Amino acid sequence: MASKSSLSAGARLRARLETGTLLVTPSCGDALSARLIEQAGFDAMFMSGFAVSAHRIGAPDAGLISYGEMRDAVRDICAATSLPVLADGDTGYGNAMNVRRTVAGYARAGAGAVMIEDQLAPKRCGHTRGKLVVDRAEAVDRIRAADDARREAESDILIIARTDARHTHGLDEALWRAEAFHKAGADILFVEAPRDEEEMRRVCADLPGWKMANMVEGGDTPVLTPAVLAEIGYNHAAWPLTLMSAAMRAMSEALEAFKAGQLPEGLMPFAELRTRVGFDAYYETEARYTGRRELD
Repeated sequence: MASKSSLSAGARLRARLETGTLLVTPSCGDALSARLIEQAGFDAMFMSGFAVSAHRIGAPDAGLISYGEMRDAVRDICAATSLPVLADGDTGYGNAMNVRRTVAGYARAGAGAVMIEDQLAPKRCGHTRGKLVVDRAEAVDRIRAADDARREAESDILIIARTDARHTHGLDEALWRAEAFHKAGADILFVEAPRDEEEMRRVCADLPGWKMANMVEGGDTPVLTPAVLAEIGYNHAAWPLTLMSAAMRAMSEALEAFKAGQLPEGLMPFAELRTRVGFDAYYETEARYTGRRELD
């Protein structure tokens, strides 16, 4: 893992967005996937609530995981990487006062950004059934509370404001909410689940500030290349499930091979696995101390 910068994660994230080039963030669900994203050479990563819920409690992203579990995941992931982490804060886990606690807690845990959405609790993954949103006033209050919390904490954590109103109320309502979120202090606007490229272009043309795209393979929104997303006008694009999907498929295939009495194929060499987990760096640091173990 690279050394931490003297600048905060929020400051580094803001500087990266200000370059004007699309920020591409694969998503992590735990510290190991965070390490892999950094090793692959990306500039930042997104912490997916879907992935954390699956990794940490083996449950769907349906409002089952708690604030404390999510905050601990932020802490562990931020400790494992030097990159800025854009972290899913769901609905803020309650009313406006809970949102304040969530933002402050994520900032203390090291996140560069926190995402707050307008779904009615218990929330749902943005591309699954059963989504409902709170009314306009409560939705905007959540973002106002998030902005108040970071100001009072003297934190430069960025606020991603997400609306799921496209699903329940249509695109016009989603755009109204996103613009209101911008006025309430949001840094990045995220209209979840536009249905086609035309809607995506309208999101970017009609809204101020930085815009986020969510690329869920098999979801409601077309999955486009980074070049096309940048041309449309997005500033940040997250791939929330790609790494988890790839890992789950590989693990399932390995288990099927075992069950059939075969040895799995396509495994990472053990030497590379040790390096990626951090053994080489561990041994290098351990060598500074007289109580180290001698290696063969």
